[in-house]
Formats: sequence, C-alpha cells, structure tokens
Amino acid sequence: MADENPLRILASRAAAPRIVSELSRRRFLSLSAIVGGTAFLAACSAGGAKPAPAATGGKLEGSLSMYSWGDYDAPEVLKDFTKTLGPKLTVDSFGSNEELIAKLVAAKGTGGYDIIVPTGVYIPQMVKNNLLMKLNKDLIPNLEHMDPAYLGRGWDPKNEYSICKAWGTTGFVYDKTVITRDLKTWSDFLDCAQKEASGKTSVLDDPAEITGMYYWANGIDWNTEDDAEIDKCEDFIVNTLAPHIAAFDSYPGSGAIPQSSHALIEVWNGDARQGITNSDNPDKWQWVLGSPTTELWMDNWAICSTAPHPEAAHAFINFVLTPENAIKELDYIGYHTGEKDIQATAEKAGLKMLDLVFFTPEQLATMKDGEVNKAQTRTVDIYNKAKAAAGA
Repeated sequence: MADENPLRILASRAAAPRIVSELSRRRFLSLSAIVGGTAFLAACSAGGAKPAPAATGGKLEGSLSMYSWGDYDAPEVLKDFTKTLGPKLTVDSFGSNEELIAKLVAAKGTGGYDIIVPTGVYIPQMVKNNLLMKLNKDLIPNLEHMDPAYLGRGWDPKNEYSICKAWGTTGFVYDKTVITRDLKTWSDFLDCAQKEASGKTSVLDDPAEITGMYYWANGIDWNTEDDAEIDKCEDFIVNTLAPHIAAFDSYPGSGAIPQSSHALIEVWNGDARQGITNSDNPDKWQWVLGSPTTELWMDNWAICSTAPHPEAAHAFINFVLTPENAIKELDYIGYHTGEKDIQATAEKAGLKMLDLVFFTPEQLATMKDGEVNKAQTRTVDIYNKAKAAAGA
C-alpha cells in the first residue's frame, strides 16, 4: 500500500460503503437467531417512547446512566467525570448489539439509559426506529480532537447520531511455553488447536468469529452465501475442530490470559493487550494478527432518544473526547479511539504493546468487514452445533 497515512486506508471516504456492512465483533448471533437479527430491529418500533427534550447547554442533571460493553472504559475517566462535572454515573453492560436493542425496545422509553454504545452497522436502523437522539454538536466542541478519518462513516455521514468510541480487529494469542513453534496464520491456529493445543484452545463466543476462522484460513470470503462452502465450513468446525475446543470465551483478557487457563486463544486485539499486560509472565504470550484476512469493527458513542439526562450525556461524550482522556481510554481498553495524533501521544507516553493498537497499512489491508446476509441462519446453526460438539 502506498498511502503514507495508514488511517486513511482504514477510513477513507472510498472505504465507507465497505465498512458500513461490518458486524459487531460481539454480536452473539444465537440471540439474533431468536429475534431475527437486524430483521428484528427493522420490524421493531420504540412505540410509546416519549422523546427526551433536546440538550441545549443548560444545567447538568445530577445523574447519568450508560449501557455499554463490559469493562469498556477506564475507571479513572469515569470517576474524573463525576469529580469534575458532578453527575453521578452508573454503568450497565450488555453482551451484544441485539441485547442492547432488545432492551431499548422492550422498555418503550422507560429504560432510563442515557448513553449507549452500538456498533456502526446498527445505527441506521436504530435511527429509523427512533432509538437515538440527534446530537447537539455545539455541546461537543471536543469533537475537534477527532481525526476526520474516523468521522463521516457510511452509517452516519454527518455524525448526527454517533461518534467513534473505538475500533479494532481479531487475532489470537498463544502460550510459548506450551506451543514452541511459530504460529503466524489462521491455518496455523486451526492446525495447532487439533494438535499441541487440543483441549487447551479457547475461541470467541461469537458465531461469526468461529466460522470466520475457517473462511479466513482458506481464503474464502467470510460473507459467502455459497451453500457448498458453508457445508465445508460446518463439517470442519463441528466435526473436526469443536472436539478440541475447551472454551467459548469473548473476554479472555480479563481471565483466561492472565490466569493462563488456555494455551491458544482467539481474541480481539484490545482484550489481548489487556490480558497480556495483566499477566504475571507477559513474555510467554505471543500475539498474532490472523492472516491472510481477518475482521474490522467500530463501536460508537450515542444517546438514547428517551435519555432522561441529555445535558449530562452530551457533557460526558465531550469529556471523554479530550486528548487527556482519550489516551487514558486507549491505554485501558487497548483500542484505537480515533483521536488525532493519538499514536504519537501513546508512543511519547511510553505505553506498552502498541503494536496491538496501531496497525500498518499492510495489516489494515487484511481487515475485512462482515455483513448480514442469507447465510446468517447457517452461521448460527454451525455455532450451536460446534458448542454441542465441544460439550459447552
């Protein structure tokens, strides 16, 4: 790739139509199989929900609630928000975009949440179904600190409803004291899982990630709708790989990696960094960005259409976008937050393991988005069969 700025490769305007199709890295399609995935969202309505008054820059309310992914913000930043601006903050967590959306719809405007963190692909339908509040960007002047490369995404071209919180990818780590050969590709991962890491392998608890490994390893478009290719994927994942899998774990960084519960672990990059950093012996872990291809995702700050504390919600988003807080967030969660010059700031600060946060143009070129298509049901079915075959 000739582009001197790797950020532009990720987020150029030409790339926007591609990235708009991406799926959450944690979409837990077993749930979406029940509710119909995005079809559920398309069919639902926030009927009965009374839109909150628009934020105008008035006095901040005394409290603020956030519904986000688990352990997805630096505790220091959350505490400093209340200390600096006053509103008492409470945080609940969800495990998938479907869970987030289902709760918002079921609550019909009475859920009480202010800030939410959906993945990009879901935003257009959330807007269509009146689940998001239009942002008053006059109250978010720190938006100026964001790199334009991470604004104007295909799902929200004018950032009327969302602002990038973080983006990342998928790879794996392995324990070099157990696995002594070099692993470099998804093919290596799958081979090792059946051999020296048999019974010591953990994979993400996500249908797309589980089937994705097979497609990525074999040079197949992981958005394929070809029944023959999907059949081959099912046969391998269910009959060949699953018996060797010890765990389906979407957050090994908070347990399996620092505790050395498994030797070979599929993991998102930020979670890998967090786990290795917290390990008693970080040098024994090797991170690998799976090749020849892997995925790309982006999560976003947004405000519920029925947010009871819209002033505080805007103030919070503005607060986390300062360069000082952005670097604290990056260091804690291990994901790029989209701020201008944040790589230089991280390097100057001496933050560790930045190769798990910032990627080269060549690496960025291997990251491919997913999409919701007619193969979704098959993907979920393979996931469920794999868990049964593994005894999970």
